[in-house]
Amino acid sequence: MMNESSLYLFAFFLALLSSVFLVPIFRFFAIKLKVLDNPSSNIKTHKISTPYLGGLGISLAWLISLFLIRITTSFPNLTLRNLRGIIYGSLILCLLGLIDDIKLKGLGFKSKLLFQFLAASIVVFCFGIRINFISIYWLSCLVSIIWIVGITNAFNIIDIMDGLSSGIAVIAAFAFFFISMPSKMLYVNFCSIALAGAVLGFLPFNLSKSKKIFMGDAGSLFIGFVMASLAMGVSYSSINNFGIFAPLFILAIPIYETILVSVCRIRNGKLPFLGSKDHYALRLEKMGFSRKRILIISYTASIFFSICAYLFTSLPSSCSLILFVSVSVGLWVLSITLASVKVDK
Repeated sequence: MMNESSLYLFAFFLALLSSVFLVPIFRFFAIKLKVLDNPSSNIKTHKISTPYLGGLGISLAWLISLFLIRITTSFPNLTLRNLRGIIYGSLILCLLGLIDDIKLKGLGFKSKLLFQFLAASIVVFCFGIRINFISIYWLSCLVSIIWIVGITNAFNIIDIMDGLSSGIAVIAAFAFFFISMPSKMLYVNFCSIALAGAVLGFLPFNLSKSKKIFMGDAGSLFIGFVMASLAMGVSYSSINNFGIFAPLFILAIPIYETILVSVCRIRNGKLPFLGSKDHYALRLEKMGFSRKRILIISYTASIFFSICAYLFTSLPSSCSLILFVSVSVGLWVLSITLASVKVDK
């Protein structure tokens, strides 16, 4: 029997290698079946038709890793119950995203929101994965469902540039893993480390010029759902109450992106659910940054926010407050700068 650290390494590398093996296979079938993302509108940022189905490679690699860990390890019953809940919910979202990827012009946002709320409700009510620091049951369930749907869509919204959503997902998954390890929440640990491996295996193909593939909504909705569910499985506030902000900082970039584009679209008289070129990454591109530099900036920022999240769980309250205020002011100044950049409507 392997020790705990070896099991985590096994889960990570199994997911990584499975993803590296599966993603090209799904790319082959996407091309054969013409499951392609065509640059058919001015909202699209790519120039040529690109195969979808990368998300299926990610989700299947994640499942393979968790399945083999399950049959080789004895878990407490509650761990398996929580794990099943995340798997069921995430697969619903993956299927929803796949239908949206395949269907001509995609699904309407109302249909997608309906199934997202359904999947979130299954996790919250049937498997008890919810925000625990809210003591009022109905309020805890309501906020948890809104959180899951919000983060699910946040990873979908930020998926507008090669390597952006997937790279940030890898960093966030590692952050959840390292912060969760002391709490011994095994389902969070194994889900997060397997997700990091599965998405990391996809990333080189997403960034490739000759073997490029998108993860599509099947991937972004799946990743967002898993992330949102994992965030509620860890106790962050053993030292101070600011620990509850840790998941907000781990997922700071997708959350910030969602708020930024929603506010900008509403100010321009648009629904926040409808696409446009007002993303922070495209604003940075308008300012003259190359896409490579935008990725480096985004990854660096994600690592910085993840370190802040860890500090919230370990610093005294006074230091955490200073850190929180400082970062919030910095984001506010950044928002003013980005909002002033003219983008295509």
